Formats: sequence, C-alpha cells, structure tokens
Amino acid sequence: MLSAEDLLAGGTLVHEIEVPHQVLNPSGSAAADKSMHVKLQPLTVKDLQLISRAAKESDALTSTLMVQRSLVEPEMSVPQVAAMHAGLVQYLLEQVNQISGITPTAQTLSDAMEAPLAKAAFVLSKAFGWTPQEVSELTLGQVLLHLKLLKENP
Repeated sequence: MLSAEDLLAGGTLVHEIEVPHQVLNPSGSAAADKSMHVKLQPLTVKDLQLISRAAKESDALTSTLMVQRSLVEPEMSVPQVAAMHAGLVQYLLEQVNQISGITPTAQTLSDAMEAPLAKAAFVLSKAFGWTPQEVSELTLGQVLLHLKLLKENP
C-alpha cells in the first residue's frame, strides 16, 4: 500500500531536461552546437489552481506561468519567461506537461476524436468551411439543426 509520503514524493522530484540546440537557436547560427539542460519539477494541483486564477482566459499567460512555476534551474521571473522565443516556451511546456502527468495519452486523443460532438464539428467545418472557433460557438441545438439540414440536402 502506498503511503502519503509516496504519493507526495512525485511533486518534489526534479528532472534534468535536455533542450536541443535547434530549439534554443532555431535560426541555426553557428554559436554553440551542443544541447543545454534545465531543471524542472512537476506542477502540483496547487500550482495549477494558482495559474488558472492568475491567467484567467489567456492561454499565452497560462503557458508562461506553467513554465515559470516548473523551472527550478535556472530560476526565472514571469517577464523573463515571457521574453523567451515562442518555440522554446512551447518545448519547455511540453516537458512540463510530460513530467506533471498531464500529457494526453494516445487513448485519450483517440476517445476524443470518436466523440459524437467532435465528429459533428468536423462535418460542419468541412461542409460550411467554418473554423474550429466558429463551430465551438454553436449551441447544441444549432449543431443538430445544421446536421439535419446537411442530411436532408446533401
């Protein structure tokens, strides 16, 4: 049986993560050709709650805060993380999600693609040329109405 200490230990682990040279320097200039490392720790439920409250509706700020909270070495402020190039933040965010156990599994993605609403959204976007944002703004009644119209008038 796992103890409380066993369950809490994962949140304090520190992971050394390799950052490939091409991620650090996507322009490919001849500076250092070697990869570098950072130290990250998993995000806790408390971290995610704080980030959620602080970021409100800004996905960009959410990503920045997630990377900043996870970085152990080097320690960086939110403005410093926000000044990184987008590709580096995206790479670090993928690593943070991985070590925090919040990366979707292949099964989760497969289940999401099989969901009736996901299929309906795909059909509507293909039939009407709508963006995912436009489809997501439809109510369930509107989705059903448009699907019925498509079925009646192929």
